[in-house]
Amino acid sequence: MIENLKEIIEKEILAIRNIPLTGAYEKAVELIIEHVHNRGGTLVCSGMGKAGQIASNISTTFCSTGTPACFLHPSEAQHGDLGILRENDLMLLISNSGKTREIVELITLARNMYSGIRFIVITSNGGSELAAGADVCLLTGNPPEVCPLGLTPTTSTTVMTVIGDLLVVETMKRINFSAADYAKRHHGGYLGAVSRKQCGKLQA
Repeated sequence: MIENLKEIIEKEILAIRNIPLTGAYEKAVELIIEHVHNRGGTLVCSGMGKAGQIASNISTTFCSTGTPACFLHPSEAQHGDLGILRENDLMLLISNSGKTREIVELITLARNMYSGIRFIVITSNGGSELAAGADVCLLTGNPPEVCPLGLTPTTSTTVMTVIGDLLVVETMKRINFSAADYAKRHHGGYLGAVSRKQCGKLQA
């Protein structure tokens, strides 16, 4: 089993190393800075199923690092929750196939509300309808799933998470997010204590 586990880890590492890194990342971060930090909008993240769980995680990570974000469930969006959108918001949509019906429809629904709303998309399918509707498309590299059936989202969700981390970290750098800023958002818990300790060292 240990050898099998090592093989799985190596496959996931390879998938991360093969993420296509292009100028699209700079464009994505620029959109986040412009819409959220300059215009006062929110980064609205959405995905269905496992991709939705990744989108939710990305949104909370952005929130904790100084970029207001939220998760919008694509199905609930069709039953009133789309009302969360405001004119200056930016959307981050995730679908491995680029064909997820609820996510593809979300582009049309959002543009019906605000024709100028912009979209960042994370997908493995650069030729999909979802990718075609994006202002910025971040490709995963379409790695094969480590699931023995080749079906369960495993490697794909790992890569999506890493892409989210790339966006978060680069945005933090652009807004000069500090330990003091972090401490303000983490009143309790271990991370809050560590960030306050770092602030104390910087002030000493």
